[in-house]
Amino acid sequence: MSGRALTTAEVAATGEWIASVQLPSGMIPWFPGGHCDPWNHTEAAMALLLAGHRRQAERAFEWLEAAQLPDGSWCRYYLAEGVEDPRRDPNVGAYVATGAWWHYLSTGDPGFLDSFWPVVEGAIEFVLRLQQPGGEILWSMDPDGHLGRYALLTSTASIHHSLRCAVAIAETLGRERPEWELASDRVVEAIVHRPSAFAAKDRWAMDWYYPVLSGALQGEVAEQRITSRWSEFVMDGVGVRCVSDEPWVTAAETAECAMALDAIGMTDRAADLVAATRHMRDDDGSYWTGCVHPQCVRYPGGERTTYTAAAVVMADHALWGRGSTAGLFRGETLPEVVDVTAVSEHLSEG
Repeated sequence: MSGRALTTAEVAATGEWIASVQLPSGMIPWFPGGHCDPWNHTEAAMALLLAGHRRQAERAFEWLEAAQLPDGSWCRYYLAEGVEDPRRDPNVGAYVATGAWWHYLSTGDPGFLDSFWPVVEGAIEFVLRLQQPGGEILWSMDPDGHLGRYALLTSTASIHHSLRCAVAIAETLGRERPEWELASDRVVEAIVHRPSAFAAKDRWAMDWYYPVLSGALQGEVAEQRITSRWSEFVMDGVGVRCVSDEPWVTAAETAECAMALDAIGMTDRAADLVAATRHMRDDDGSYWTGCVHPQCVRYPGGERTTYTAAAVVMADHALWGRGSTAGLFRGETLPEVVDVTAVSEHLSEG
């Protein structure tokens, strides 16, 4: 496998940088003075665990518990002084289950899992209230209860992985939730058999690789999906474009795509992508959000983001790390995914 792993010192530096951005409340904004969303906040907490910052990670989970609304949801965006966008986003809420399962796999602490169970249960029950009869999950709910008009493929795929993590948590605690497993299977059915159920976002890289990263698509179908649009999204040696029609490479999308490739055994290509994030790493261990090729102008606004740093550390860990967390996005420790081998050829294109 080509490419190379981050050194222990490099992972430590990145962890220190993420921890330096964390607020006293436990909230981890995108960058100093920026806003926070629970999905990226959770991803940063997962990276903190990898870097040995357990107390800071647990403060992040404490913030999630304190910020959770009575219906089990979270708002889309927060600032240090309070809520920025009050809409509820089921994907950002569901991801806390992935974070909680990651924490358990990292620490082996059943006490944390048990104490955090009400948070996970509330989050998943809220998400499932937005699932449609065809399996897709609406992307938002307004504070007054008005539901979003459509579902997003990336969001629904990410929720699929979070549902599997939530089922794993429930089984570990002896609180089986077969209805959550059924909901997860219905998501796969929507992704595989009803692509028209999702708003058209084909130019975005996340819609390309997230059905693979989440485990909703596996095997030959997943490989076909990746290879069919590889040249549109991947700039060799530079990284993954966030959109297919612009030379805007982002380190987070590059790292996440690497994890998707690793999940289906395309390890050499995955390693090449992780190596391509090096030119977006700063001396203090942080990562620039992205660059415009070929000038490599940093954008947007030259920002360095906690979620970007977290994604790279996690991708590096998936390829070269050890322990249960390294295999989480390969589906290890998670329930099996419903069989999709009978899918028709055209579904692998979209």
